[in-house]
Amino acid sequence: MTAHDAEADGYEPHDYDALYRDTADSGGPPWDIGGPQPALAKVLDRGVKGPKVLDIGCGPGDLAIALARRGYQVTGVDISRVAIDMARAKAAGEGLTVHFEVQDATELSLPSAPFDSVFDSGLLHSLHRRGGGAVEAYLALLPGLAAPGATVFVLAVSLAAGHGWGVTEELLRAGFAEPQWVDTDIEEIDVAAETGGRELSLPGFLLRTVRASDT
Repeated sequence: MTAHDAEADGYEPHDYDALYRDTADSGGPPWDIGGPQPALAKVLDRGVKGPKVLDIGCGPGDLAIALARRGYQVTGVDISRVAIDMARAKAAGEGLTVHFEVQDATELSLPSAPFDSVFDSGLLHSLHRRGGGAVEAYLALLPGLAAPGATVFVLAVSLAAGHGWGVTEELLRAGFAEPQWVDTDIEEIDVAAETGGRELSLPGFLLRTVRASDT
């Protein structure tokens, strides 16, 4: 099942509880690949500022858990209670402490903010599908979640993937512009997905930026 197939089968773009439940016996939704996205896995051992790290849209927790294994104090949030329950069970099974919360990324309230690193692995393009000003509301919250000097990583599927949704480099640069964000770099990458036992690769972007220091 691709994201487009999910909509064709009657799922709303934000009905993630149903998606996780209905695909639990078949490997999970397409974006659940059993580990961090390859493009993000490459940065986990370098470039992650700590100790406090936030994973927004953490799903079943693979990226958050990979960060916790490296000793970071990790908070993971997702709109799906089903996914958060999966993430908590995985972390407990490894004896890891990760703070998971069920929250809507467009209305985040995290007393532990700000964070030293923030990860968004596939959330931004999902909000683009959701519409209704979700992207704008989310981007407006991010500066308050990132400490001055914090690094933010955003991995997103490109509109060029041809599914009728996705992000462009222009959208990313507009959303992470100066003066709030500096040293922004955007790399073209492959985004991994799995469906029906098949591995897929979609064109995407990995953005890295730094929250500007307060003046």
